[in-house]
Amino acid sequence: MSKSVSVIGTRGYPSYYGGFETAVRKLAPFLADAGWDVNVYCRAGQTKNDDGGRDPRVRTTTTVGLESKSLSTLSFGLSSVLNAMWHKPQVALVMNVANGFFLPLLKLRGVPTVVNVDGIEWERAKWNRFAKFVFRLGARFTARYGTILISDSLEIQRRWKKDFGRDSVFIPYGGSTPSPSEVIPGLEHDSYVLMVARFVPENTVSEFLQAAERLAEDHPVVIVGSSGYGGVLEDAAQRLSEHPNVEWLGHVSDDRKLLSLWQHAGVYFHGHSVGGTNPALVQAMACGAPVVARHTPYNAEVLGANDHLVAPEPLAIERALRRMLLEHDLRAKARINNQERAASYYDWEDVCGRYELTLQRAVQERATKGAEKSRGKDHENYAQTTSGSGK
Repeated sequence: MSKSVSVIGTRGYPSYYGGFETAVRKLAPFLADAGWDVNVYCRAGQTKNDDGGRDPRVRTTTTVGLESKSLSTLSFGLSSVLNAMWHKPQVALVMNVANGFFLPLLKLRGVPTVVNVDGIEWERAKWNRFAKFVFRLGARFTARYGTILISDSLEIQRRWKKDFGRDSVFIPYGGSTPSPSEVIPGLEHDSYVLMVARFVPENTVSEFLQAAERLAEDHPVVIVGSSGYGGVLEDAAQRLSEHPNVEWLGHVSDDRKLLSLWQHAGVYFHGHSVGGTNPALVQAMACGAPVVARHTPYNAEVLGANDHLVAPEPLAIERALRRMLLEHDLRAKARINNQERAASYYDWEDVCGRYELTLQRAVQERATKGAEKSRGKDHENYAQTTSGSGK
């Protein structure tokens, strides 16, 4: 019997937007190799269909929605779920708790769901009060109607157990140790400060930019990322990039360029604060980048130590980055430790294998419940028959 899965809640395949999209680029071909019929729901204009790394076995379905900061996830999620109800895959892999509102529809159709709950979205500073309420309510629907939940960090797993009383499967993001690459023209190996982040407040972008202004007097600074909507953080990055020692590259979708930037950085700053296991941090470690990160339970869990965690304050960030750049032995030790930890705990092959086992478990649980329900009806019919014959 063929195995089928629909992936709902990402921007599509192949896409380079964020962590969910990174996971799907790795997971979809893995599942196809294992004999799954994989269908990924997409948003128009958000995928690279001519991508040389695209696996032709992975099917894609483009659905409709409203492209806006507040409504895109909900509207594209709904249209994807309605389509999945029609085609009825054996299981749906759903990303993002905002899609929790639509899980009852899939349950009604008999489609079990595996839901990656992502981070604690309702604590992100970028959302207004209403959006935070929507995410929190979506999380409650997810806790009630999701067949199996996936947490990408142990801390997220703990929070879901505490806040919603739901157990979840721990499956982090992965990283890949790349082949040695050339340094990006204009940069020198082991010499520059690097930040890669979406421009939102909870990623400590403002504090980093303030620290970078002083660091740039002595060291090259490379900034990767944008908000996608303009705003004060992009304005600040634009002003800072006028300094001859600062290069702002905006959003970079070229994996090879990103890997090179991490491989050759003198230090990488990771300011994410609310997202669980972050794929950018894991990949930076796999590249052997020396890391200074914002002090959070998530970053401490991934790095495995508190040695290079800092408070979200410009002066503390500047001091930690400057120390890493000036102490060769410290950088060398951080490179080795980070690469070894990424290989031991955050390997994509292992991550994808755990996803497949979880999808299989959801399918099996659905089949078991269906069999139990059928046996219950048979027993009821038998009882009615024997009761009638005894009159």
